[in-house]
Amino acid sequence: MERLQKVIAQSGYASRRKAEELIQKGLVQVNGEVVTTLGVKVAKTDEIVVDGVALSTEEKEYYLLNKPRGVITSTKDEKNRKTVVDLIPTDKRIYPVGRLDYDTTGALLLTNDGTLANLLMHPSTHLEKVYLAKVKGIAKGENLVPLKNGVMLDGEKVIPDRVKLRKVDKEKETSMVELTIHEGKNHQVKRMFEQVHLEVLKLKRIQIGFLTLDKLPSGSYRKLTPKEVSKLYNLVQKK
Repeated sequence: MERLQKVIAQSGYASRRKAEELIQKGLVQVNGEVVTTLGVKVAKTDEIVVDGVALSTEEKEYYLLNKPRGVITSTKDEKNRKTVVDLIPTDKRIYPVGRLDYDTTGALLLTNDGTLANLLMHPSTHLEKVYLAKVKGIAKGENLVPLKNGVMLDGEKVIPDRVKLRKVDKEKETSMVELTIHEGKNHQVKRMFEQVHLEVLKLKRIQIGFLTLDKLPSGSYRKLTPKEVSKLYNLVQKK
C-alpha cells in the first residue's frame, strides 16, 4: 500500500505537491469515490482517476532520444524502415511525442504516458523547441528580419520566438541559424526558411523545453529522471 499522492506522483501525472492540491480540491477518485483527505493509502489494484483521467497501471517510461538521420518517427513503417522505437529496447509500448522528418535529427521524446504526450502536443501548450539549421547561402538581414517578423504558413502568420545567426561559412557559402518555435506544423521550420529564400541543407532539433541533448550521441537515448517528468507536467499544466 502506498500513499495516494505518492502514487499519483510516481505515475508522472504531477509532482507530489501538485497531487496533494488535486486531492484537496476533490479532483481525485479512488474506485469511484472522491478522496479529499491526504495520506489515504491505495493498492496497486485500485482504480485512480485524476481530474477525469484514469491512471494506467502500466509502469510509465520516458526517454529522450537523439534521433539520427534516416530513421522514421513512428512505431512501425510499412516499408520496413527503421523507426525511432527500434532504437530503444523496452517491453513497454512507447511512442514518439510529435515527430521529426526522416532527414531531420535531434531531440525527440518517447513515452507510454498518453496524458503527458497529449499535453505536450496540445496547441495551447506553447512548448518551445529549438532548431539549428544549416542553410544554403549567406544569411543576411534581408532574410532574417522578415523571418523574425513572421511568415505566412497555411493562411496564418507564424512568428518564431527567437532567431539567431550562429555562424557563417563564406568559403562554403552556408550559414547556421538557430530558430526557436512553439508550434508544430508539418515541415514548419523548413517551410519558414523557404519563405525567406533560404534552403535548409541540414536540420537538427537541439532542445525541447528545458531538455537538451547535452552531449547525447546521435542514435543514443536516456531515461528522463522523475524530477524531469514532474517538471514537464508542471510546465504544461501552467499553460
